[in-house]
Amino acid sequence: MSTRDRMVDAAAEVMRARGLAHATTKEIARAAGFSEAALYKHFRDKTELFLAVLAERAPGSLTTLLAGLGGRVGTDTVLRHLTDIARATIVFYGHNFPMAASLFAEPTLFAAHRAALRERDAGPQRVNDAVADYLAAEQLLGRIRPDADVRAATALLIGACFQRAFLDHFTEPSADPDSVAAALASTVAAGILPS
Repeated sequence: MSTRDRMVDAAAEVMRARGLAHATTKEIARAAGFSEAALYKHFRDKTELFLAVLAERAPGSLTTLLAGLGGRVGTDTVLRHLTDIARATIVFYGHNFPMAASLFAEPTLFAAHRAALRERDAGPQRVNDAVADYLAAEQLLGRIRPDADVRAATALLIGACFQRAFLDHFTEPSADPDSVAAALASTVAAGILPS
């Protein structure tokens, strides 16, 4: 395992145990078995480490799915793709929400994190952007109604997935995430697919 991979693994472990706001680069470096200076040879800051954890260590492969949405345009069914998106989003948010939630309790750290994401042109809005772009491309092919608001449909789907993941931390987790994803996707699809 490379030094960088060990650092990402340690970051994932520490951030999940302590929350992003309370995890320090010093603690992450120590957990990886390196100095903090060595960590900074691979990562500019804690935000870059967090983004690596999300992209490389999050289950459900949402990052991979979003990157490949352009290649799905015009293939299979829109409903199938929306179901895949919903499933991956529920898993992603369910796994990562506790890690990121601590940021909201630390206004100064949260502001710095938002600024760092903005500087990198990254952040949670990129999920919505990727899905809306996919739906807009399907709309151009006539597989989505021309009068459908693809941004609103995206917000409804991703928002519902986020809420499901959030609620799963407070209530009993969904017995069958696949059926939840299918229900959310089919509800959104019913509003945007041609009759």
